[in-house]
Amino acid sequence: MAAAGLVLTLTACGTNSGPGGKVEGIGLVSAVDLTICTQLPYKPFVYKDGGKVVGFDADLLSLLAKDLGVEPKFLSIEWSQITSGGAFAAKKCDIGTGAMTITEERKRAIRISDPYMDATQVLFVKKSSGYRSLADLTGKKVGVQSGTTGQKYANSQAKKYGFTTVVFEDLALLTNNVKSGRVDAGINDNGVLYNFTKNNPDTAVVDEFRTGEQYGFGADRKGANGAKLLAKLNAVLAKAKSDGDYDRLYKKWFGVDRGE
Repeated sequence: MAAAGLVLTLTACGTNSGPGGKVEGIGLVSAVDLTICTQLPYKPFVYKDGGKVVGFDADLLSLLAKDLGVEPKFLSIEWSQITSGGAFAAKKCDIGTGAMTITEERKRAIRISDPYMDATQVLFVKKSSGYRSLADLTGKKVGVQSGTTGQKYANSQAKKYGFTTVVFEDLALLTNNVKSGRVDAGINDNGVLYNFTKNNPDTAVVDEFRTGEQYGFGADRKGANGAKLLAKLNAVLAKAKSDGDYDRLYKKWFGVDRGE
């Protein structure tokens, strides 16, 4: 993960760059790109595969870029820069993504699109650990990802169940530390952890916490530009759900039909 202030550029389609411009009256950071901030990796939503950023979120935002007639370009930065609005204020990006749960705190800092997916938090362990619930983790260490709703949920339960949270900067560090045994369990979003267990059969998701979360995409809160961009994105998402593109992408990345 890049240090604060250092931005790693990962281009999904092409290497265009240039001064800011307007597309359909919407101001963009680049005249030829839709610049998207995220924190990599967060598979299967956004991650790097063979030099290209791919995933469910990446594909959805590529629909927006296509509608605007520009290319999607991804920047991997610290998650807190996105959710605080700092990345937008600094003109680093147009849109923020990464399976971002919509919260009241985030809505005060940034504009957020209509919800595009439901989510919840889950408990992730080594399959051989014997842990099946938070009640089994008294005196243990539970890994969380910095700045996430998983961290917030774990902190809210730590005193009740007597475990200690250990904070990691990204998902890869969290999952690898559960696998290595540095921490006894991890809490994060269901989509990414179920995906991880498919390729790591020595791990398992053993419990779900019905937190009632929904994901959205973020944009600048100041001025009208962020509102215009999200209005366009909301229309693109609505069209994708009506014409079957959304269901096709859901099946592609999650391996099941939506609603199963």
